[in-house]
Amino acid sequence: MAQALQAQAEACASLGSPFMGRLLTGLADHWSDDLPLAARFEAWPGEIGASGHSLPLRLAGGLHALVLTGADPELAAVYPPNTADDERLTTAALLALHRHAAFLDDWVGSPPQTNEIRRCAALLPAASWLSARFGLPLRLSEMGASGGLNLMFDRYAMTTGQTTLGAADPVLTLTPDWRGAEPPAAPITVSERRGVDLNPLDPHDPENALRLQAYLWPDQPERLARTRAAIAAHDAPLDRGDAAAWLDQRLAQPWDGACHMVFSTIAFQYFPDATKARITAAMQAAGAQASDTAPLAWVAMEPDDVTPGAALTLRLWPGDHAIPLGRADFHGRWIDWQAPAPRGPLHAIGDPQRSPSSCL
Repeated sequence: MAQALQAQAEACASLGSPFMGRLLTGLADHWSDDLPLAARFEAWPGEIGASGHSLPLRLAGGLHALVLTGADPELAAVYPPNTADDERLTTAALLALHRHAAFLDDWVGSPPQTNEIRRCAALLPAASWLSARFGLPLRLSEMGASGGLNLMFDRYAMTTGQTTLGAADPVLTLTPDWRGAEPPAAPITVSERRGVDLNPLDPHDPENALRLQAYLWPDQPERLARTRAAIAAHDAPLDRGDAAAWLDQRLAQPWDGACHMVFSTIAFQYFPDATKARITAAMQAAGAQASDTAPLAWVAMEPDDVTPGAALTLRLWPGDHAIPLGRADFHGRWIDWQAPAPRGPLHAIGDPQRSPSSCL
């Protein structure tokens, strides 16, 4: 557990949260068998770090929830916007583990769930690209939607410095560090939207809203402000269930006159291999029936074996085209846009003119 805490501390610091780096480093340095959660974490099956069950983030999220609800004033006194040295911060966190052992034991039973709104900085240009290519409204299907806040991306706006995408009267505006060519600025119209998650959160339920906010990092108040603004505007329908079974049903429904945009942001990687294979097969089968008046698009912002950031990719039917759109910071802080012109020719999968590295 100490190793997992330290690894997560370094990851958080690299993603712009020095407070989380300090908090988790202090817990790593003082982790011991007599802490209330130590025995449970020691017996936890499987990978406990960031690539598995993310126990450090679960623990940090529970501590932040105590601060947000006012349940632990002593802990809140060392959390942003307040300041405290490393010793005071670590001591307060360790005492909170003892004082709120039952609450934290219950909290860590569920995996971290966030809706990082800045990831919409990848979805907005992808949606605009599809709108520019087809001139059709979008039917949205999000896999791993959590609270569905990113399903509302057309209600937000984004500026690249020269181009503005999204809503004319946005709920919030994203300003990522934009690299590469300017994206197409086509209007985005959504005809219908729906998402799925194994544990969908209702942002308007106080407990669910707390969970969405607690996993945001305390020294990044702008993320909290964006999430609260998105919650206030949220009205996307969400379903509870397996993404593959849900997608089968979504793809079985006709969408003529719209482009069906299926997407995920840092979620597909967590699906079991069997689920991934079933989704891929379902998309290929549905894609074979797609047409210019009912195109099918699979947009993904997911990690690969390349750095920095995550791959931003598009698989498009009819024609089964694999289109690299670029790369994105995991939290949407920057976008490196590499997409071809939306009206230009595309190469199908298996076409020798297309680089194998552009496959999804």
